[in-house]
Amino acid sequence: MEDNKPTVKKGPIVILVVLVVILAAGLGLLYQQYNKMKTDNAIVQGALEEQKQSLSNELNDLMSEYEGLKSENDSMNNQIDKQQGRIKQLLAINASNIEKIKLYKNELTTLREIMKSYVVQIDSLNTRNQALTTENIQVKGKLEETQKSKENLEKEKQSLSSKVQMAAVLSAKNIITTPLNKRGKDTEKASRTQKVKVCFTLRENSLVEPGNKTVYLRILKADGTVLMVTDKDLFTYDSKEIAFSAKRDVLYEGKDVDLCVFWDVQGEIASGTYNIELYCDNKLIGASSFALK
Repeated sequence: MEDNKPTVKKGPIVILVVLVVILAAGLGLLYQQYNKMKTDNAIVQGALEEQKQSLSNELNDLMSEYEGLKSENDSMNNQIDKQQGRIKQLLAINASNIEKIKLYKNELTTLREIMKSYVVQIDSLNTRNQALTTENIQVKGKLEETQKSKENLEKEKQSLSSKVQMAAVLSAKNIITTPLNKRGKDTEKASRTQKVKVCFTLRENSLVEPGNKTVYLRILKADGTVLMVTDKDLFTYDSKEIAFSAKRDVLYEGKDVDLCVFWDVQGEIASGTYNIELYCDNKLIGASSFALK
C-alpha cells in the first residue's frame, strides 16, 4: 500500500534560511560599524573639546596679556579694549565642530599678530616718551637755572636799589655848636647864653634829588626833653609827629653847602650837656653835643 503524504520541497526553505543568516550577519556587521562610528565620534568630540578648552585657555591668557599692555595712552587703550571685545566674542562661541575650532585658531593667530604690533607701537611710544622725559628734564633744568638767575638778578637789583636808597640820603658834617651871649659872642656859661648857633655842612651827594630842603634842629636835654619855642613846632619823622627847636630852608644842588641854624633861648637854660640832632627828608642826617657850665 503506497504512502500518499505530500512531498515538501526543501529548496526554498534553504534559501530562506540562508537569507536570514546573511541578513543577521549584515545586521551584526552594521551594528558593529555603528558602535565603532559612535566610539570614533566620541573620541573626535573629546578631542574637539580638548582643543576648544586649550584654545579657550590661550584666549584667556591673551586677554590678560592685552590687559598688561594698557598704559596712560588713551588711543592705544581703546584699541586694546576693541581686541579684548573680540576675544570675549570668541569665548562665547560653542565650538563643537572642526570648522568652529578652525575659526578659533585663525582668530587666535590674528589676535597674537595684532598684539605683537601693539607691543612694537608701545615700545616706540615708550622710547619717545623717555626721549621727551629727558628733554623735559633738560628744559626744566634750564628753566630752573633761568629762574634762579632771574631771582638772583632780582635780589641784586633789590640790594642795589636798597644801597642806592641808603646812599641817596643827605648827611651833615663838621657840626659845630656855639652858645652865644646877648652880644653874639661865644660863651660857655648857661646863665649868659641867649642863643644857640649850630653850623654844619650838607655833604655833596649826586644821588640826592636837588631842590629846596628843610633842615630841622633838635636840642635835647639829658632827660630827652626837646627845647622848643612853641608846642606847635612839630615835623613828621618815621610816620610820627616829633618836636623841633628850630628849622632852616636851603636850596640843595648836590654840592657841599654850609649853613647855620639858630635857636633863641626861652627864659633860662640850665647848665649841663645837651644833644644836637639834625633831620632832613625824614632822615637823621647828623648828631653832636655841647655843654654849658
